[in-house]
Amino acid sequence: MPLKAFRGPKVWLWRWRRNPLRRRADVVEAWVVLGAFLLTVLAGVLAGLAAAGAVEHGLARERSLRRPTVARVVTPLPAKSAAREDRAPAGERVWTEVRWTAVDGSSRTGRIRVRSGSAPGTPVTVWTDPRGRLVDRPTSASEAALRATLIGLLIGVSAAAVPCVAGLAVRGRLERRRMREWDTEWARLGPQWGRMV
Repeated sequence: MPLKAFRGPKVWLWRWRRNPLRRRADVVEAWVVLGAFLLTVLAGVLAGLAAAGAVEHGLARERSLRRPTVARVVTPLPAKSAAREDRAPAGERVWTEVRWTAVDGSSRTGRIRVRSGSAPGTPVTVWTDPRGRLVDRPTSASEAALRATLIGLLIGVSAAAVPCVAGLAVRGRLERRRMREWDTEWARLGPQWGRMV
């Protein structure tokens, strides 16, 4: 509260108005603040949109290249003891070997997690790339949109922080310089005030 009383009421855009007390440093500071604000907004928006677009494009390409394939369980799963079945959660998934036929007609095998109790020959859906190798399930369109939005926001905020912090640093430096100039002026003119009283 005392600082506000010292400074007086806040007047918007005072650095842009004609005023005999306005100094060159005030005008420079006004331009620095305006430039930093514009760069912060532009950098954040452009970087965020570019990152979100790149992520969404990459995930859409991934969806178009991966395809579901029916595989069959090869390895028999070990029988569980009655005591373990009581503790095991329903629908527990365990690692096992499966076999599928790739696009080129070759037979492939790999390890995936399947529901416990799956017998050999049980069909399971796996995802493969164009070469027939096992890959993770691709993200759905809604998951891709959410991921792209979150990454775009993160990149946008990070990119916006650079000009924002730079603008604050320049403004702080201008403020310190202005305070030094006021100290110099006060040291020169302050003693004269004492003589007038």
